[in-house]
Amino acid sequence: MTPLHRPDTAGAAAAALAPNPQTAGPGSATGSTPLNGPDFTDDTDFADADRGFIAAFTGGPIRTADGRTAWDPAAYAFLADGEPAPATADPSLWRQARLLSRQGLYRVTDRIYQVRGLDLSNMTIVEGDSGIIVIDPLISAETAAAALRLYREHRGDRAVRAMIYTHPHVDHFGGCRGVLPDGAGEVPILAPAGFMEHAVSENLHVGTAMARRAGYMYGAHLPAGAAAQLGCGLGLTVSLGTVGLIAPTRYVTATGEEVTLDGVRIRFQLTPGTECQEEMNFLFPDLRAVCMAENATHTMHNIITLRGAQVRDARAWAGYLTEAIGLYDGAADVAFASHHWPTWGGERITALLTQQRDLYAYLHDQTVRLINQGRTPAEIAEELQLPPAIASVWANQGYYGSLSHNVKGIYQRYLGWFDGNPAHLWELPPVEEARRWVEVLGGNAAVREQAERYARAGDLRFAVTLLNHAVFNDPDDRAARDQLAGLYTTLAHGAENAVWRNFYLTGALELTEGVQTAQRTGAGIDMFLALTVGQLLDGLAVRLNGPRAWDSSLAVDWFVEDAYWHLRLAHGVLTWTTDDRPDPTAGLTMTMTKPQLLGALAGLGTEGITMAGDPGLLTQLLGLLDAPDPNFAIVTP
Repeated sequence: MTPLHRPDTAGAAAAALAPNPQTAGPGSATGSTPLNGPDFTDDTDFADADRGFIAAFTGGPIRTADGRTAWDPAAYAFLADGEPAPATADPSLWRQARLLSRQGLYRVTDRIYQVRGLDLSNMTIVEGDSGIIVIDPLISAETAAAALRLYREHRGDRAVRAMIYTHPHVDHFGGCRGVLPDGAGEVPILAPAGFMEHAVSENLHVGTAMARRAGYMYGAHLPAGAAAQLGCGLGLTVSLGTVGLIAPTRYVTATGEEVTLDGVRIRFQLTPGTECQEEMNFLFPDLRAVCMAENATHTMHNIITLRGAQVRDARAWAGYLTEAIGLYDGAADVAFASHHWPTWGGERITALLTQQRDLYAYLHDQTVRLINQGRTPAEIAEELQLPPAIASVWANQGYYGSLSHNVKGIYQRYLGWFDGNPAHLWELPPVEEARRWVEVLGGNAAVREQAERYARAGDLRFAVTLLNHAVFNDPDDRAARDQLAGLYTTLAHGAENAVWRNFYLTGALELTEGVQTAQRTGAGIDMFLALTVGQLLDGLAVRLNGPRAWDSSLAVDWFVEDAYWHLRLAHGVLTWTTDDRPDPTAGLTMTMTKPQLLGALAGLGTEGITMAGDPGLLTQLLGLLDAPDPNFAIVTP
């Protein structure tokens, strides 16, 4: 395909880029807004984002108990003045960031309110007969409590009578302690079936790596600003307060299931395998309002996230949106979600669901078609274009997900990482490959010179490939690091996709200033207590340093929660079984509660734990575990 420049991209840096035409990917640096793209004169989204505004949060930075800033509502004030996009921002992303910068309390419809702009997600509040129902209590207890205070300042000090989690991603449950600080008590908490398993397991095995990559994805180390972080397209960014988890008291198990909470009827639609492995939409039939969770928002979403996660099922996602159209057409006057702003009017709701359904269906079907023609992931990402009718919709733009990385995720779901070419079957690791490429090209200085030549010609994609080899060949080559950081910054400033922008800018920061220390989220004991003993054991198994444990052998029993858990280490593998009987061959039996077990694994001692046998076996086992590195390098070896 002949590369074309975007006619609407501001700035000399972005104008030097050469994207593919008519893709709804992540912007001019990374896949391009379509040439037949949405209409910049259409202000409907701005009217919807402002509709029902009651009051902004004016309390200043929201802080944790130890004084850290969990959220600063003023950080994105620079977006509120209506100025056109600067040269350092894609105009389409700038528009999305301006929409997301609106914060405060909003009336959605009779008895339904939202607090937006105080975290990555929205908190929705439904007024019942005697109190309120809270839907999706943000990420942090601190931001959730602030959102609830803002609501009560303007609607009265109503008690929480119920809470609903739409799905088990942390931005939809983590702030629960800000709403119910003492736990559920008599308050019902509803969630889709399977919620707890996925809430505690998604980040269990590779949580450290996910968190490190999430720092890139959400621009956690970047200041908000016109040349820096502009949110993430789905929301602004993530709060850094205290994460909790209060277990649901009731699970929704079937589409069509209906409950009444504090006098409010709610009818559910389960949507497993869509934006989350367990998720649900739901209708308020008497209020003529529907919550679409995170299944229909004002962006192309992720089939695969760049922080890392299991690939989502684009085909199922489209199918459940088709089902939603049938369920809600004519039944709702407003649709709201856990991100972005609502959509009012029955015809517009059906149009949104249809347009998003067609987006995910097209991505799936056309990717599979090209797979069966022998295309590789990179080839499909380069070739596949959205039809104008889909690409011209603002809600289908690639601010958070992108066509480029979503089609690769669909390929991965069906065929895995290997594209079938034997040359890619046994490739060298990055440093070894870089050394050979640099040797062939004549050394780092020659690589830098060639990269400059490609950059001047507008081929930034190959220029950064060359410089990446130079940096991996010699991470102390300051000239190569600075040159690569400069090109990453240029790519960022031309990107429509906020996540790609954050990756580029965070990569540039790491090249120039080194690895940034991970910021604490203040996660409490809730998440750890929610782990089953079996999940804790699985977590130990993936931390075991296999080579160091090759010659170790031990047998330890844990008696926890009225069951015996038999740990066996041999051949560098930690395995376990469970039953109701002790094993006389165990060299150590520990009798304890779940909190005592967590304390022992955290190195806090074994006070209160009954030990029968050799306590040194516990020391031996813990000594064979690797500590995850939350600050590993990404853009350097």
